[in-house]
Amino acid sequence: MNTSPTPDWRKPGPARDRRVQRVIIIEGLANLCVLLAKTAVGLSTGSLAILADAAHSLTDLANNIVAWIVVRLAAQPPDREHPYGHRKFETLAVFGLATLLTVIAVEIALQALRREQPEILQSDWGLVLMLGVLLINIAVTTWQRMWARRLQSDILLADASHTLADVAITSTVIIGWLLSASGYHWLDTLCALLMAALVLYLAFGLFKRAIPVLVDHSALDSGTVGAAVLTLPGVRQVRRLRSRWQGSSRVVDMIITVDASLSTEKAHRIADQIEALLEERFGASDITIHIEPEPVSKSV
Repeated sequence: MNTSPTPDWRKPGPARDRRVQRVIIIEGLANLCVLLAKTAVGLSTGSLAILADAAHSLTDLANNIVAWIVVRLAAQPPDREHPYGHRKFETLAVFGLATLLTVIAVEIALQALRREQPEILQSDWGLVLMLGVLLINIAVTTWQRMWARRLQSDILLADASHTLADVAITSTVIIGWLLSASGYHWLDTLCALLMAALVLYLAFGLFKRAIPVLVDHSALDSGTVGAAVLTLPGVRQVRRLRSRWQGSSRVVDMIITVDASLSTEKAHRIADQIEALLEERFGASDITIHIEPEPVSKSV
């Protein structure tokens, strides 16, 4: 069994945040290259679809800049205005990316239904360049998703899903470009609508990750956690147990009762045991325990 400690760069903290920022910077550079390539092909062939996709890549680059700023902000320690820290800014960015994906999906569908097909040119070197763009996007989304799992970063996972949507969009644009030049406009429209549905599906998955955190949905099952706490010696009752997500970390606060005759030192020792249990078995990292005395019932 592997008992090696978890590396510092995988734990929430400055080392992890620096890695997340590095991944975002590399993806931003890749998006800059993609933007330049799409613009060159679009201008040379007269394809409005490719130029629109280049404009979409410009928004991707802007999103990378915003995500980098958000991660730096989320890494700041708690302060007077944000006593629980800034980790929810990361979740808020995930929600923003999901919203952007929804807007993109609607725009793709509307353009597919309303678009007028202009006279466009075929280009062998343009096709090679667009296929290269497609390969870059596939490599970036695969690489970013790997780091999102390693670092347990929702914002990287959201951005990887966004890049996967770019793969679908670029594929649609390439097919639409080639089919439009050949006269098969209805196939172009069908592909665009299918890609819009895929993007909406990706956005739905991101909303499912972000919304429970933003509305403070329970991060742990209260019944399971309460039952585990009651197995510890000295714990009489669990009167209140609440949990929520703070970024990728679980926050737990609870009220327990102990024998009123216990000393402060013994009561504190029970609290330490509860904290260790919640950290080891349930992955909680921010734990608040309030201890109340419970008088011993006297038999009549």
